Formats: sequence, C-alpha cells, structure tokens
Amino acid sequence: MPYCWEKSGWGDNDFTFSTVADAHSGTKAMKVELTRRVSGDRKALITESATCAPVVTVGKQYDLGLWYKTTTPDASLTLFRHDTTAGWQYWTDLKTLEMQGSWTQATVRTPEVPAGTDRITWGVSVYGTGSATTDDYTMEQVADTLPPATCTGTAEQCANGKWDVLPTQNPVRSMHSVVLNNGKILLIAGSGNSEEQFNAGTFTSAVYDPVAGTYKTIPTPKDMFCAGHVQLQDGRVLVMSGNKAFPVVGGHGYEGYKDSYIFDPVTETYSKTNDMNDGHWYPSATELGNGDIISFGGLREDSTGSVTAELWSDEQQQWLPLWQVNQTWSYWGLYPSMILMQDGRLFYSGSHVFGNGTPGTGSAIYDYGANTVTSVPGLQNKDERDQSASVLLPPAQDQKVLTIGGGNIDSNPDANRLTDIIDLKTANPSYTVGPPLPQGTVDLGAGPVAETGNQGKLYVSAVLLPDGKVLETGGALHNRANPVYESSIFDPATSTFDPVAPDPEERGYHSSAFLLPDGRVMTTGDNPGNGTWNHDVSIYTPPYLLKGTRPTITSVIDNEWVYGDTQRITTDRPIAKAELIRPAAVTHSSDPNQRFVDLPLSVDGNNVDLNVTSNPNLAPPGWYMLFAVDANGVPSVAKWVHLQGPSALAAESTAEAHVHSFADSLEGTVTEPGKKRTSQPVSPTISGCDRHYGSINVCVPTVFPDEVKNTTAARCAWLKTNDYGRLKVNGKDDPLKLDPSKDGVACGAKDLKRR
Repeated sequence: MPYCWEKSGWGDNDFTFSTVADAHSGTKAMKVELTRRVSGDRKALITESATCAPVVTVGKQYDLGLWYKTTTPDASLTLFRHDTTAGWQYWTDLKTLEMQGSWTQATVRTPEVPAGTDRITWGVSVYGTGSATTDDYTMEQVADTLPPATCTGTAEQCANGKWDVLPTQNPVRSMHSVVLNNGKILLIAGSGNSEEQFNAGTFTSAVYDPVAGTYKTIPTPKDMFCAGHVQLQDGRVLVMSGNKAFPVVGGHGYEGYKDSYIFDPVTETYSKTNDMNDGHWYPSATELGNGDIISFGGLREDSTGSVTAELWSDEQQQWLPLWQVNQTWSYWGLYPSMILMQDGRLFYSGSHVFGNGTPGTGSAIYDYGANTVTSVPGLQNKDERDQSASVLLPPAQDQKVLTIGGGNIDSNPDANRLTDIIDLKTANPSYTVGPPLPQGTVDLGAGPVAETGNQGKLYVSAVLLPDGKVLETGGALHNRANPVYESSIFDPATSTFDPVAPDPEERGYHSSAFLLPDGRVMTTGDNPGNGTWNHDVSIYTPPYLLKGTRPTITSVIDNEWVYGDTQRITTDRPIAKAELIRPAAVTHSSDPNQRFVDLPLSVDGNNVDLNVTSNPNLAPPGWYMLFAVDANGVPSVAKWVHLQGPSALAAESTAEAHVHSFADSLEGTVTEPGKKRTSQPVSPTISGCDRHYGSINVCVPTVFPDEVKNTTAARCAWLKTNDYGRLKVNGKDDPLKLDPSKDGVACGAKDLKRR
C-alpha cells in the first residue's frame, strides 16, 4: 500500500489490493478488486493515525475529491471520523460512484464536522464484484458563505420560536395525522372515540389544506378509530384495522377488525383491500426497504392480543396469506415502535401504548429473515414508557434512536422525564442514559404550576426538523389528565435539550404533531378522561424561520429519483446541506417511519448535485420532502420528490445497497419462534379506564394518581376538578367506591355525605 494508506473491509468476499501503473497522473494508482462477494466490502483508506489523517475543524465542511475508474456500480466514497473520546468510527457514505471506464473526477462535500471530531479519513468502498482504481485525492475546507443570522422577530421569538392558534378549528375528532404528497393533511377520526357516532355509523375523516387553511370532510367507510396507517411508495395511504366494538362492562374490551383500506390523495376517497389475517386494534406499521409493510400487535376481533405478524406486499398490492409470513407468535403489545435498521432488521425501541413494556429488557432487534428476536439492554424503567416517543435521530445514516418520557396508565404514577439514546452502529447496541427532559408547567386542576421532582410527561410528540434537530412537545402527567405545557428542541450533535416556547393548547391523549412542507409544525387534538375534545389547531414557527431570508430551491431537474443516483438542483444562494424528510403518519406518539436522510452535496456555484443513498433501508421507497438548508440552519420550503422502489432501481442499473456490519455481535437473549398459538390474553381494562362509570367516551381511571387519597370524597373531588360531570354507574358493581349510596349515580350528594 502507498504510504499513509491502509486496507480495510469486512464480510465474506475474495479481494486484492494492488498498486498499478495505469495512473491519472504520475506513475501509480491504487486498485481494490472483489472477484467473489457474498457479503461485506473492501476499501482503501487514508491511515487512521495522527501522522496521516487530516486535521479538521468542528463546524466546518470539506470538499473531498478523487479521480477514479470502476468496473462495478457498487462503489462509494466512505467517510470515517476520529472522536476525541470514542476513537475512530464510521461517519457516512458520501457518494455512490457511477461506473466509469476512463478517468473521472468525483467531488463531494462532507457534512459539518460534529463536536469532538479532530481528524477524518476516507476512501472508496467496493461492495460488488469488480474493481475501483483511484488516484489524486484532494481535500479543501469550504469557505464560510453567510454572515450571522439577523433576527426578524422579537428576541424571545428568535430564541424560542412562536405558537399561533388557528382561527379555524379541526372539524373532526381525529387522532391520526398523515401528511400527503400534495402537502395536504389527512386527519382520520372514524367514530372519534364517540359511542354515539359509532352507534349511528357516522365515521369521519378530513383533508386539511395548510395553504388555503380549509378543511374538506371525507366519507369514511369504517370506524378507523385507533387504526394503523402508513404511506405506500406510490403516495397512497394504507389504513389497517380499527375499532370493531367498544368495551362492554363485565364482558369484552375493545375489538379490532380485519378490514383494510387505501386512501388515494388524488381522488380523496377510500377503497377496500383484502382483509388482514387477524384483527389489530392499535397495530404498528413499518415500511421495509422493498416497499412492503410489516405490522405487529393490537387487539383481535375477540379483544385478545394479536400474535399474528402481517405483511403487505407492494408487488402484489395485498395482505399476504398467513402461511407466506414469518411468525414468531410474539405479542408485541399496542402500537409497538418498530424502526427499520440499515440492514433490514427492525429495532423495537420499547415505546408502546398502554401498560407495561414487553417482558425482559423491554426493547429488542427483530430479524425477519432469521425469524429471531434478540433482547437489547439499557432501557430505563421499561414498564413506564407507555406513550413515550421514539425517533430515529437525524441523519438516518447515524442509526441512533432517542426515546423520550412515558408513563404507565395501569399504575398511573407521575409520568417521567427519562430519555434514552441507542447507537445501532455499535457491535452490541445498548441504550445509554440521555439528558433529562426539561420540565414545564402542569395543570393539576387549579391552573399551571411548575413541575417538581422527577415529573415529566407521557403522550409525547417528537418531530424531525429540517435543520437536523428534533422538536418534542405536548404531553400530560397522568392517565388522560393534568396537561403538561412544555416544548424543547433536541440537538443530536450535542445531545442536549433547549427549552422553547410551549404550545398554549392542551395536547395529551389523542394529540399529534407533525412537520409541514413549509418548515412549520402543526399540532392537533386532545381527549382527556372527561370525554371532551380539543378541536383547536396550533402552528409552531421554529426559531430557524425567524433568521432572515430563506434559501429557495429554484429548480429540481427530476423529481423521480432512484437509489445511488446523483440529482441536480439549483438554489438561489449557497446552502450547507440538503435532506429528505419522510412525511408524517402519526398517532398516539408513534411514527416509526419518520426519518431524515442526509444528501451529501457536490457543489458548483448554485448548481448542487445531491448524492442519494444506495440503501433502500435508510430511505424506504416513497415520496419525501426535499429541504435545502443554509449555514445558519434556515431551510427552504420543501419540494416533493419520489424515491422509487427496487424495481425502478433494477431497471436503472444492477447496483446493490451498501450495507454495513453494524449490530453484528448481539449478546442479548435470542428468542426463536414459539409454538403456534391464537392470541395473548389481555385485560378488558387495558386502556386504563373503568367502564363501570359514565359513557364509553369517558375514562374514569382504574387507578387514581398517587396524590388522590383512597376515599370516595377524594376521588370524587378529583373527578369534579377534572370536569367529569354526572357519571352514571353501569351495572351493579362499584369497584372504585364512587356510589356508596347505590343510587346508580357516582359522586352524588348522598355519596359524599356517607363516610
């Protein structure tokens, strides 16, 4: 090897490294060749040492260049960085090299150098049979292009952003929010958790146009209350299961049906698909790298827990029969957060809805091909992460997941302020403790007061922002009670939270928050235990929109993209980065498909070539919002681009995904498929509501908060403070002792006189 160059790589392949006379300049060039490959890659890198690796400055960017020839489409420029604490580590793949038979120059710009990084190294990875010959490597620091940002609002707004409550309310009781590829929002309510609407067969959705500020009510064929949903790669929305029946006192709990529908954003209509194999009230929905949808969990038609995994085939446009889907017969709970990893496995983060976490460590890696579940350690208080939020941190290439807050509606403690971070690039990933969630104010019944002790929140919403940070907002302290007013922005680069202006509206159970194409964040919904619904809609303007003029994407040459491609855009002024953000499909604090995919730049004035990942597991096929962001973190308005599926990729070339050997030495307990079974027993009170009291849309907690004494007077006082109103007793039982007079009305005058 030449001086200051080293051999690297992994996997099952035959390879050679050689110095050849066929050089771009001088008399020698470097060649890496694979003659057989089952897995892995081989790469020649600048030596990872203080003598050889170039020094870099935190916050700066660098243009890297080289000349190359290739006989394979499977070659990319790969970048590593030296962390002053953790040592050398993979950073990212910058650019897929187009196959070239003659000497060709490739240039690409690094992301901003993260904190703690003092050196970098890079080279060409070959991950398919064939060779890459390289010569004349260059590196140049990018000059600063923008003066410091100028505040265009008040000092408070420029530091913390601002909230506006829209004058027009959401007309439906929606708990599902899906951003469509035309920029509109699908808001699904079904019955809206209303027994009256359910009994009347009145099921609703609405489409909101953020530009016009108008709503259109959409006929909805079934009660999609607490269904699952995900965008398909063509932009339509797959909606799975929903509410077949509300609970019956002394009988069954919620029931999920097998029906499934597709919403078409063009016609704004629903059409039925074939049925799923099982009912799934509260199912997960994760798109895979081939465009298929995998779904787990929820409640069956008989209100027991579903142990049936479901697979929607993108090719066949239908749910596959049971015998064609790998089964572990595991019960994953309700809305389990299943996040697609870069190698196609699924990471269950531990975020879920209702009650305790799964047995064991509470988080796991599921390998669909091997059909195994491997436990992952480190998640704090795994049985108090009910309606926490988990998100794949920006950029997706970093493979880090943040889990925020949570509680437990069964035991109803104060919700926590725990956060956990896991790096799925490590050989044996384990959660580590993150910074505590900032505290805000909580309304305990007499108006907002400062949170104390370890009080945090459940019903957390987490939204990826185009500047590469994460907004967390909304929440409550207890089961459908005591709203928490707190918002903050998490910076993955520094692993810190920055408190910002809180949403002025209550945003607890059945609320959602999501990114709009113009870079603002919309929040909607709240459904406290007294059964009321907050129809107000809030819009958050982040600080980055108060920093002066925004960059503009003046043209996108082509909005149909393929993997490993280079796509040109033009901008009206210099930008520092660009990314794809998958539009939201969120409910109950859960959107496991949310991701931010970095697009390394090759810059020539205002012409910017965007280098698209070769790996569909990093960016599953579908429509994405394309943002360009300047050096002050100010984003453009998004353009919509369509990243096509593997069939389009196959038609374009024979290129493969560049997959890395991350999480390849798992030490957790491995669970093989269990014995085939029908279901998992589940309590009829899984939602934390005692149905002996009030109508079905009312939720009297099965367990009151700790500060409420175990007396009729104390419980009735709490219910009155939280505006429950008159509560009829359903049946003869009175488990919470709210009707000692047995007159059929809870907390009546006679009940409060008795001791």
